[in-house]
Amino acid sequence: MPQMPKTMTWHLPQPDLETQPYWDAAREGKLLIKECRACGEAFFYPRTYCPKCWSAETEWKESSGRGRVYTFTVVHQNDLPPFNERVPYVVAIVELEEGVRMTSNIEGVSPDEVRCDMPVEVTFREEQRDDETVALPVFRKGSS
Repeated sequence: MPQMPKTMTWHLPQPDLETQPYWDAAREGKLLIKECRACGEAFFYPRTYCPKCWSAETEWKESSGRGRVYTFTVVHQNDLPPFNERVPYVVAIVELEEGVRMTSNIEGVSPDEVRCDMPVEVTFREEQRDDETVALPVFRKGSS
């Protein structure tokens, strides 16, 4: 049986040519999604080709950052750092006003308060990676 490493490290996302604009905007407090110029489809996660028509005519668009909890789970146990320090926490799929869904965390409320269809708004949590700060989109309870 293979041995598990004694310590695990949490790796923050590494921007690449496709995702660099997304991470740059996040550092400025903006949430970007992709949109296809050929068919008008908005989509997330960032990728070159439209998942609907396969066109490469895609561009970044700023999201309103508002949406609703589509589904969620509350994590009560996680032995891996840094998550073990955050339990319980909420992992949710958020459906943005633009119609795309993304996985994130719901923060700023007790996990017991989170409900499907709850309105949420994006905010950004800063995490340190070596000499730089990475801004991760997370969501907080929004107004109805």
